[in-house]
Amino acid sequence: MTPRRLPDDPQLRQLVVAQMSRRRLLAGAGGLTLAGMLAACGTGGTPTSPGSGSAGAVVDKSAKEKIVNWANWTLYLDYDSEAQTYPSLDAFTKKTGIQANYSEDIDGNDSYFGKIQGQLAAGQDFGQDIVTLTDWMTARMIRLGYTQELDRSNIPNAKNLLPNLQDVDFDPGRKHSLTWQSGFAGIAWNKKAVPGGLKSVSDLWNPELRGRVEVLDEMRDTLGLMMLENGVDIGGKWGDNEFDNALDDLNRQIANGQIRQVKGNSYKQDLISEDALAVIAWSGDITQLNFEQGDKWEFILPEAGGTLWSDNLMVPVASPHKTNAEKLMNFYYDPENAATVAAWVNYISPVEGAREAMEKVDPSLVDNPLIFPTDEYLANAHVVRTLDADEETKYNDRFQKAIGR
Repeated sequence: MTPRRLPDDPQLRQLVVAQMSRRRLLAGAGGLTLAGMLAACGTGGTPTSPGSGSAGAVVDKSAKEKIVNWANWTLYLDYDSEAQTYPSLDAFTKKTGIQANYSEDIDGNDSYFGKIQGQLAAGQDFGQDIVTLTDWMTARMIRLGYTQELDRSNIPNAKNLLPNLQDVDFDPGRKHSLTWQSGFAGIAWNKKAVPGGLKSVSDLWNPELRGRVEVLDEMRDTLGLMMLENGVDIGGKWGDNEFDNALDDLNRQIANGQIRQVKGNSYKQDLISEDALAVIAWSGDITQLNFEQGDKWEFILPEAGGTLWSDNLMVPVASPHKTNAEKLMNFYYDPENAATVAAWVNYISPVEGAREAMEKVDPSLVDNPLIFPTDEYLANAHVVRTLDADEETKYNDRFQKAIGR
């Protein structure tokens, strides 16, 4: 991919640093600001005491080993396809002398956690100093004692985190995590193949799309959209009946062949190959694919509503480069650098000042509702209510069984 109008200066110093006047974005009758909605994305309640994965006597080798290893999702950082580099990471290395090793290892929260859980539980380093996982999985990581407490003195730019994200229920005081990006889950389709477009999740079940539909392996997004379609307030007091009704619908569409596959981030490749024509998708993915492939897809929040979520940066329990990881976090909480990332990934930046800086990076994106949502757009976005640990286990097990995991 070609990056979106990145600054020529690798230090990204040509952008104008300005404080963003905090936009009061109301989410319908609830009256929540954007930051308030994002703060509500968490799950799991108050963390328990660290378990066997407690960092304990982990030695920080940052001073001797000038490296930091970061695991992230695909299409989630500015990338120059010609040079095959990440310009902002190059700027970070030039500024700090720390070599950043970046890998797109995360395809789904559950699948990635399954790979690293054993080493986390044993308090072992699995080769990553930063992992980027969604709020509910972040809650689990913190609750199980699988993260190290951050030294905020190494992250002074953390003051730029939106005020209502500074203290969330799954990480009081933000001692273990910082928001990376936020976004929406909705529906998307190939505009040429589906010229009439789609309006609802039910439209995915149209017979002409049989075998060409894919949904996400994220329970809160796929089942969240399906519960919304059934008239459920996913931020309210739903339980087994509401969940199981949506799960029955999902099972039916998998069994009858309407749904081709249930996937994580890799669903994008099936859109490109046209094996999939209509999907439950993440907002920024479609914007990026359109930028690369020539505006082939449309993304909307369904009439019944879409979901809103956040991903977070954490330092795993046995990472030996914690200070270097904190310095990288600090770099991306500079509004200039945050705007550069947002211009490429097209997700919601959690950094105050990013919208003002965006006017210099790419003015055409300043009014993009997927990056800087309007009141009207947010009114149709919903946050799945907080699940306690027992509910998370129960509902996740049922969902994983349904999708064959």
